[in-house]
Amino acid sequence: MPTTTAPTAASPGSPGPLMTVTGATLVLAAAPAARARPARAPGPYRRLFALPGTRGFTSGNLIARLPTGMFGISAVMMIAGQRGSYALAGAVVAAGLAATAVVAPWTARLVDRHGQARIAVPATLIAVLGSLGLVVCVRTQAPAWTLFASYAATATTPNIGGMSRARWTHLLGGDRAAHHTAMSFEQAADELAYMLGPVAAAFLCTAVFPEAGTLTGAALLLTGMLVFTAHRGTEPPPSRSGGRLRGLFPLLPLLPLFLVLGTMFGSLEITSVAHLGAHGLGALSGPVLALQAAGSCAAGLLYGTLRPRGLTTCLAALAGAMALPWAAAATGSVLPLAVALLLAGMATAPVMVTAMSRIHRVTPPGRLNEGMTLAVTAIFAGIATGSATAGAAIDHWGTTAPYALPAGAALLALLVGTTCSGPRRARSA
Repeated sequence: MPTTTAPTAASPGSPGPLMTVTGATLVLAAAPAARARPARAPGPYRRLFALPGTRGFTSGNLIARLPTGMFGISAVMMIAGQRGSYALAGAVVAAGLAATAVVAPWTARLVDRHGQARIAVPATLIAVLGSLGLVVCVRTQAPAWTLFASYAATATTPNIGGMSRARWTHLLGGDRAAHHTAMSFEQAADELAYMLGPVAAAFLCTAVFPEAGTLTGAALLLTGMLVFTAHRGTEPPPSRSGGRLRGLFPLLPLLPLFLVLGTMFGSLEITSVAHLGAHGLGALSGPVLALQAAGSCAAGLLYGTLRPRGLTTCLAALAGAMALPWAAAATGSVLPLAVALLLAGMATAPVMVTAMSRIHRVTPPGRLNEGMTLAVTAIFAGIATGSATAGAAIDHWGTTAPYALPAGAALLALLVGTTCSGPRRARSA
């Protein structure tokens, strides 16, 4: 008997089934699949790392970034443990920071002019040799000046954060939303390094042997830099425009802002360590400060999924948040202080992301790494200033009143930020 088919579904898009007649038997064919729901758009970070080569250079970036939070504390613990002098250890690290302030911008300029792989790898090798030399000099009881010379050699360490940000800028072009997400990720990576680095260094120096932190940091730096520079497809092209200083004039008004922010960071850290120690809670200094960094890391990742805010708005929120540790310290309890530092940390990430984006907008495209390194150098100078100022204030006023320093620095940052000129796209110079 012939078979006939009655198309009760008149069009492919109709939801009805097809009815097939076979003799006296009605067979209900399978209905077409329901109209598929539109696929969910991937999140901003998923879209970011879908770009070719981004996962590769980011893995090297994260490996090489961790030692930035390890070297200082490792050097202090190694030198103090072997030589019995925290004064010597602090002086060596301070001299290294001073050398970095001088050398880092020149290294960054060479990176921009000649390419990341061509400059960053030999500069990293010099820094690693400086770290190894420091270990040898400490172990062999070499004269004190050799410690200064060895640690000063680590000043050639390339600014891996600046190079990574320059790669994102090169890859993303004029996509401002994706660039905001990338800058937020980079800020979160900075906070992650400063959160995990000191903890890892302290563990290695105490649980393994005093030199383990420095040796591990050197190995991670070299490995990460080799992985990072191996991904040549994402590397921005060299620029021959890096010789004229006038090209960097537009970012000079922003450097005082980074100096003040560094002062805030340095004074807050030293005051928190001293305050917890004075209340018999010195062992909690590391976890409490790590909580602050964790808050900034989480806020940075979240901020990357949101619409960016203006610099003044972010600075105003920071000024309000930095008053919280001062109020919490008056209670004498660690829990309110930990919560206050967590909230203060969460307020720092949007400020740093927005300020670094401002640096990007006013710096010539071929000199991004140099411009960002100058900003980081200003932060380091501010940290040193804030630490010294807070130390003197603690000696005179105890450990609660000096919390006014980071609060005051945040207010000053708001004032400085509001006076900065509006963002302008810099021309090549």
